[in-house]
Amino acid sequence: MPTIVVEVMPKAELLDPQGKAVAGALTRLGKTEFSDVRIGKRFEVTVDRPVDDALLAEVRELAVDMFSNSVIEDVVSVTVAPSAGEA
Repeated sequence: MPTIVVEVMPKAELLDPQGKAVAGALTRLGKTEFSDVRIGKRFEVTVDRPVDDALLAEVRELAVDMFSNSVIEDVVSVTVAPSAGEA
């Protein structure tokens, strides 16, 4: 069964407290080559039929309406995950 992956991130102009905390922890661990960390959400939607353009459009609509808060988050991608044999 195909899986559609939706990735949601905080809007770029907003503070990401979780990301800042992780970035601070990396610095404390001596990992100074990382200047910023942003933390988002990933949704995996398994479907019971082949993925076509209409189904992807439906999932994009769900991503905007249900999976994300459009005031503070952006849907950054909606993709079909490679099947187990393709990875």
